[in-house]
Amino acid sequence: MVVSPIFSRLNLLTGEDVLQALHSTSVIIFGVGGVGSWIADSLIRSGIHRLTLVDSDTVCITNVNRQLQATTKNVGQSKVEELKSRLLELNPKATIETHLDVYEVGDGDKFQLGQYDYVIDAIDSIRNKVDLCISATEAGSKFYSSMGAAYKLDPTQIEVTSIWDTQNDPLARHVHKGLRQRNFQGDFQVVYSRENLPLMHKTSVDEGTHQCFCPSFHTEKEGLESAQDWCHSKAVIPGSAVHITATFGQYLSGLVIQDVYHKIQKMLKETAV
Repeated sequence: MVVSPIFSRLNLLTGEDVLQALHSTSVIIFGVGGVGSWIADSLIRSGIHRLTLVDSDTVCITNVNRQLQATTKNVGQSKVEELKSRLLELNPKATIETHLDVYEVGDGDKFQLGQYDYVIDAIDSIRNKVDLCISATEAGSKFYSSMGAAYKLDPTQIEVTSIWDTQNDPLARHVHKGLRQRNFQGDFQVVYSRENLPLMHKTSVDEGTHQCFCPSFHTEKEGLESAQDWCHSKAVIPGSAVHITATFGQYLSGLVIQDVYHKIQKMLKETAV
């Protein structure tokens, strides 16, 4: 294998066998917002060449504070397409597939989850999230999930644990309930934080105090007839900071990289015996 200069420093750390394994590893990320966009960035910078991005949302001006692909110049554009363009600047040889779509209950077969080595969940909808957790696990792919990254400022409280061992995380609590209702007996690792700060300025749709800052307009891009205002589908708009969402993303990408690394190291030791 000829190591690209892009990955020469990583090669010094992991060796060519791991780089080759990363090159052939396939990953699908559901949700490329504050957490998912940083997962994708880290994976591409770490030698992953086969990446699939799934998100139906468009860039909103309020995304700029925490989402990698969001800028003041691309408001209204597809998040997955903008992110793809950014990632290909990092590694033009990467194969990046995009789906301007949202994962919904029963979509496991639609996305053929079993064909991926790793499935990563970074979506917010609890019902869809629970179904993705179950479907990906049952498909046999290695599965990792992000719990709530909002209402947090202390990155030292972020950790990796079993979905069943999370504490003081409202999103994880809802996921627990959904998994139990569907008699899920499995397990998977999640990234979460016990920190749960109060929101300083509550913006509630129900109280009529919320408005979307993004303009409504049309684009010629296929599949994007108009910008979607997902904000209005939320009861309360959560506060979030990039040093937290990005750290969640780095933790999740790190789980993939470490898992590949340890698999190769184990294989090499067994071969040497």
